[in-house]
Amino acid sequence: MYYRGGNAVDAGVATTFAASVCEFSHFGFGGEAPILIRTRDGKVHAIAGVGTMPKLATADFFRQRRLQPGEIMSAPEKGGLRGMVPVAGLMPALVPGMVDAELVGLRDYGTKSFAEVSAPAVELADGFAIDETRAGAIERSVRFFELWPASMRVFLPGDRVTMPGEIFRQPDLARTLRSMAEAEKKALAAGANRVAAIDAVRDYFYRGDIARRIDAFSRENQGLLRYEDMAAFHLEPEDAVTTTFQGVQVYKPGFWSQGPSLIEALNILDSYDLRAMRWNSADYLHTLVEALKLAYADRDTYYGDPKFVKIPVERLLSKEYGAERRKLISSTASLDFRPGQIGPHPPHHPSEGEIAHFKIDDALMARDTTCVDAIDKDGIMFSSTPSGAWLPSVIAGDTGVALTQRAQSFLLVPGHPNELAGGKRPRITLSPTLVLRDGKPYLALSTPGGDNQDQSLLQILLDVVEFGMNAEQAIEAPRFQTRHLVSSFDNHAMNPGDLLLDERINSSVMTELAERHHRIGTRSRWSSGAAPVLIRVTPGGVIEAGADPYGYRAARAW
Repeated sequence: MYYRGGNAVDAGVATTFAASVCEFSHFGFGGEAPILIRTRDGKVHAIAGVGTMPKLATADFFRQRRLQPGEIMSAPEKGGLRGMVPVAGLMPALVPGMVDAELVGLRDYGTKSFAEVSAPAVELADGFAIDETRAGAIERSVRFFELWPASMRVFLPGDRVTMPGEIFRQPDLARTLRSMAEAEKKALAAGANRVAAIDAVRDYFYRGDIARRIDAFSRENQGLLRYEDMAAFHLEPEDAVTTTFQGVQVYKPGFWSQGPSLIEALNILDSYDLRAMRWNSADYLHTLVEALKLAYADRDTYYGDPKFVKIPVERLLSKEYGAERRKLISSTASLDFRPGQIGPHPPHHPSEGEIAHFKIDDALMARDTTCVDAIDKDGIMFSSTPSGAWLPSVIAGDTGVALTQRAQSFLLVPGHPNELAGGKRPRITLSPTLVLRDGKPYLALSTPGGDNQDQSLLQILLDVVEFGMNAEQAIEAPRFQTRHLVSSFDNHAMNPGDLLLDERINSSVMTELAERHHRIGTRSRWSSGAAPVLIRVTPGGVIEAGADPYGYRAARAW
């Protein structure tokens, strides 16, 4: 896109569409993609990029419904569990959110046509050489695909797994992409301008032939998603949430995501002399972990779709509230769930139910995310965290569109802000980040990792802002992950005090953290639970980028 005169938004949108084709193990065409965009005038905009639950869905329906084969295990007994949103199959499908997010971003902040930005995706859908990661993901999903003929046809052509190095084709998805470009072409031929032509693509996908075929597939397979859900879905840009920290301005998506938890964590850490603690010392790591535990407790208590619930936004984002929360951090690890006393709490904690202790089939567990960040010579910035519709995914008939499983991030706790409801968005983990210094571009960063996303992003941000690391140093530095939170996936379990440390962290630091009552586990650098990318603009105006080599990320420059 840059070679063709496009800007960072054109590049980001094109890359996201391409990733939906070739990174199908982590993200598919019917998934989610929240976006942050900094425009030339210095303003930062958010696009939600997450779909809504079908209007037919209710929390009571899922509380009473018995789980079916392939929804939490490969073949559960008949008369199985109740009281859980499935993690796979057609029931956890939302309206596809990624497509509208990319088209809105392209329409309002890009310069190219849909045909231009989708051309790489079309080429990849016509065929690309599959790698070991994708082939392995298909292999793990074979049992599931046997339940869904359309998925079987796409992912097991000739009834076998495409081997690494062989050409993998998605002709149905290629046809869908071409038909979307044709809708744009017809609009332009009829006299529409670029903006109206992109809106014609949106209408074709959400209110035209594709929506009708997704509806037909859902009805035929006893799903809840309907044409009316697709037709009612409409995104527009909104303000990002923000705070200042050590002279920089940090921007995150809103409370429909976990993004504000990073804002709160920074506000809690604001008055600490982190440099004096020394990087990755026991004091430093303990302080960060405890700040994140407090921020995530508020996430798990107050966050939800702002269109459905009242959220104490100003309080949660304020420096004063961060200072109050800071007082709760002591020299030892807290094993308690400690949300702030802002308003009435849900009647009980989401992880207290029996379902939190049920084992999900490993082949059906949430399978990560990808990330896309871009910047251009004019200071336009793009940060996104595309996800959902990962393997094993249900393909919506002959559309080639993989449907998301994101409804599993809803809770079934009565009265909780994130309680499932028709037309509502689940509170998602996807959390891109932009950072400005004096209003000018400084950092764009994002990562896969679910609940670990903002934990990893916090550590990377501090590595750069507080400790002066360059992009690749910060990306490759060892990190921790606390599991002292309510999981956003699978069975919504909580693991009080659990702290996973990169094996490269000094053993004496691990010992001291254990003495402070953290429940220590270690993990290899190859399985850190995140795979971030980072763009940094140096004080001299040089743009540098770093990508996690342990997570198969990549950085490119033009």
